[in-house]
Amino acid sequence: MNLTPVPGWELGAGESLGSCREGQDAGQGVAGGRGPGISAAFQPSRPRDAAAGSDHGAAPTAARGVPAPRPAPPCGRRRGRGGAAAGRGKGRIRPAGSAVLMAAESGTGAAERRELSPRSQQQMQERTPPPPAAPPPAPLPAPRRSPQLRVLLTPLPAPGRRLPQKRLLGAYDEAAGGDEKRRRAEPCDPERADGGSDGDADSDGTELGQDGSPQLSAYERKRLKNISENAKFFAALKLHESAARLHQMAAKGPSHVTKRAKPKKAEGSTVQRRSMRLQRMQPPEVPQVEAPAQEEEEYPQVPAGPLPMAVDGQEESSDTALLGTWLRLSEMNSNDTEKPTCDMKRYQAALSSMLLREDGIRKVVSSRVCSVAIHPSESTVLVAAGDKYGHVGLWDASCTTEGGALVFTPHNFSVNCMRFSPSHPAQLLSLSHDSLRCGDVSRAVFDEICRSEDSLSSFDFLEDGACTAVVGLWGGTVAVVDRRTPGTSPELSADIGFKVTRTVDVHPVDKQYFLAAGSVDVRVYDVRWLRRSGNKAVSTLHGHTKSVASAYFSPISGHRVVTVCADDKLRVYDTSSLSATSALLSTVRHNNNTGRWLTRFRAVWDPKQEQCFVVGSMARPRQIEVFQDTGVLLHAFCSPECLGSVCSINAFHPTRNVLVGGNSSGRLHVFME
Repeated sequence: MNLTPVPGWELGAGESLGSCREGQDAGQGVAGGRGPGISAAFQPSRPRDAAAGSDHGAAPTAARGVPAPRPAPPCGRRRGRGGAAAGRGKGRIRPAGSAVLMAAESGTGAAERRELSPRSQQQMQERTPPPPAAPPPAPLPAPRRSPQLRVLLTPLPAPGRRLPQKRLLGAYDEAAGGDEKRRRAEPCDPERADGGSDGDADSDGTELGQDGSPQLSAYERKRLKNISENAKFFAALKLHESAARLHQMAAKGPSHVTKRAKPKKAEGSTVQRRSMRLQRMQPPEVPQVEAPAQEEEEYPQVPAGPLPMAVDGQEESSDTALLGTWLRLSEMNSNDTEKPTCDMKRYQAALSSMLLREDGIRKVVSSRVCSVAIHPSESTVLVAAGDKYGHVGLWDASCTTEGGALVFTPHNFSVNCMRFSPSHPAQLLSLSHDSLRCGDVSRAVFDEICRSEDSLSSFDFLEDGACTAVVGLWGGTVAVVDRRTPGTSPELSADIGFKVTRTVDVHPVDKQYFLAAGSVDVRVYDVRWLRRSGNKAVSTLHGHTKSVASAYFSPISGHRVVTVCADDKLRVYDTSSLSATSALLSTVRHNNNTGRWLTRFRAVWDPKQEQCFVVGSMARPRQIEVFQDTGVLLHAFCSPECLGSVCSINAFHPTRNVLVGGNSSGRLHVFME
């Protein structure tokens, strides 16, 4: 918006152009010069006199160089008869020729410049009385450039309409450049720097320069500077050029893409085959050719009946040597005299003297060891082991050569229990899921004693001659077998009320009693009172919360029973009286969680010691533990150099200080003096 100076008129400081225009419209008009409608602020200036006051209410001016009084209030605050405001002496009298007439038309926002005609100026001068004589004027200072008031109009943004940034930036560049130059050239005035009530700044925060022209505030300058910098940044991005190119590309339309011609099929190409179902055709009635039966199976089944004692994949020389050793040891007269039980200190010292050497480790069977038995001979340590796949291994632990081990396959499934005959050590009885066999080395044959459709779990001899035995079945029943009767069927099958029967064990003194361990039940039964159903227990061992893996009588008197339970506890019961409920003597906290790939632990008594039993351990370093019936740990067989696995199945020699342990890979570990 441009401002035009009009000679002979001045605009009081603090007066708005809108109020002046309002006062002008209220009178008779400026151009006509009729009536007093012109504002007092637009009256012709008179010669400044220090002694005389202004006729229009303006305060007298001071000498040059003295600060002017405060500006008069705006024209719109006080109105005369013609609608113009009269000054009260508070406005600054500016030199003639510096008044500016500004008319702003509402709606369009454009400024129109209106000047008084020469005739109107002449009439105004005639009506004005001549000024009094004034002293000779002082020399005027160097002429100064007429200031121009720059007003930046920022319209409110309408919805969907962008701000006129270009116009604002142009005005800002001009105003900021001129102000900056003046700010550098002119010294700082202390009176102007005082922002009190002198009126140097407008009420809206706009500052005034030395010549009274309004300047931009610090906030507006910072805002316009940010707008300018952003505009330069976006101009450097050339977004308008990119948009124009995109519009040109979109206006061109889709390009014509040449489609590739499909290759023609060769005349001699093969036709895709379609099934007769898709062609809706009936298949021809052609007899189907029967698939040939498999001649060889991956795991050959062992037939029922007696089997020759043939060695799997080994030379006959080693076969005959080890079998001869077994036969020779069985013919020797065994010492049946019972050795007295030594005291606990001597027994503990004997356990400490038993060591595991490198030659005492041997892989006897190919898979996980499920059962172990030791020949009662005192001169030679002959060990038998049964694995998961029905193999029975025989090893002479006293032999230091590479030989000395044989493997037989008398069963189809895992060998869960093995025992040498007490009266005939040349016979080795082994039990699997499908059958109970007796390997007789004197006849070199595996006789079949019992076969059942139900899976067999364990067995024990009912008398010293080993002619009769009690057999446990996985279905929860027990059976009585007599080897002297022909056939392989049991003499009696009795339901004892178990879901599962895992182990059976006969009392060492009173042979008519046997102990059965089931899922969570451990009971003592009398074989003389067994019936097919409705059998009652002689004694019950309470306290088990999970499945029981094993339960065995003490070897000499049978006054103790040790059990292994899945609740990670070993329990010892008192069975000296065989009352209806056996008393619990001690409980040992023990990790029995062997998992899927290890055979479950079984705690077995030492035949030489009435009060001690042995059990495997999950502790590290790997070890085999020996406990007293009171729950005290007596000794742990450990060898970090040689024993690096868990020995789940363990057994003591009947008369010697020898311990054998089997692991899940088919290895046997022999601890001896």
